[in-house]
Amino acid sequence: MRDWADFTTDAEEGGASTIALTGALTVSCIGPLDKRLRELDEPIARIDLSGVSAIDTVGAWTAWRTARDHDAEIVGASEQAERLISAIKDSKGDADIAPPRAEVIERVPAAVGDLVVGWGEGTVGVIGFLGSLVVSAGHTIKKPSKLRVKALIRQIELVGVSALGIIGLMCFLVGIVIAQQGAVQLQQFGAEFYTINLTGRLAMRELGVLMTAIMVAGRSGSAFAAQLGTMKLTEEVDAMRTIGVSPVEALIIPRVLAAVLMMPLLGFYAAVMAIIGGAFLANFALDIPFFTFLARIQEVVPMHDVWVGLVKAPFFGLIIALAGCYQGMQVKANAEEVGIRTTMAVVQAIFMVIVLDAFFAIFFTKVGWG
Repeated sequence: MRDWADFTTDAEEGGASTIALTGALTVSCIGPLDKRLRELDEPIARIDLSGVSAIDTVGAWTAWRTARDHDAEIVGASEQAERLISAIKDSKGDADIAPPRAEVIERVPAAVGDLVVGWGEGTVGVIGFLGSLVVSAGHTIKKPSKLRVKALIRQIELVGVSALGIIGLMCFLVGIVIAQQGAVQLQQFGAEFYTINLTGRLAMRELGVLMTAIMVAGRSGSAFAAQLGTMKLTEEVDAMRTIGVSPVEALIIPRVLAAVLMMPLLGFYAAVMAIIGGAFLANFALDIPFFTFLARIQEVVPMHDVWVGLVKAPFFGLIIALAGCYQGMQVKANAEEVGIRTTMAVVQAIFMVIVLDAFFAIFFTKVGWG
């Protein structure tokens, strides 16, 4: 059982008291005692250490500091206690516990400057990471045997096949919501039949691929960052370099290829599920037969809308994989940084996907696919 440090007070003539410390004056037992000694405001003449069973540097400092603050005498100290007290009594500092806080006019520009520098360093790091990926991809193209096919198939399963359920359910429900909200607005003009046009074009052009990208970023992008970050912490990446295996070729290229290859398929699948969701709602809420809805989709959705979604999907997959792998490879210190980098990977991937989607919207409008 822990021998907690304690003290008793014996009043003397003249108003001064003697503090008798008992128990172990060690770092593991002195916590409550230290707080109580700091709160003493009565005059103290002596501090008796004869009842102390053990003492370390922290205990010696606590006893000496109390004696110093109350101008008291230390008595009953053992040889070890005297040696420790003589060693630490000259150690003192007059600095504040916390450094003074700068004024707002100084703090804000400094914070903005740090943020800008961080963005610049991050941009340089991403460009360097992309360059190493391009070099490794070139080596793999020259020598296809370097491509780890089993790893690629495994990542395709994780990124694509395992995501079919959640992506299908999510887009099915979102398709229902889009059809229902569109029908409510179009009914005001007696044009609820155009809900088919709204649902079909929105799903094929934007909804399917964008919602898929967000889901893949949350599932696979975070997994990439967490897996690679953990491998960095356990020095598996360093071990691979030691035995002559390129981490980019072994770990990153399979993940990037899997995301790029599966995003078009997942995006098209998500668009189809959203259309089926809209048809499901229209069958019950708008009295539009299910198969009539699907047949009408083929007439009202131009083929270039399908190509718009398919063209955007690989770029979204590339961004998601790059963000996840880059952040995972930046882990250096501890397990907390794995969580921070995983969060950054998801946020950066979703942000860049939305920015790129806006760019594609403008681009396709300019080329006549609006």
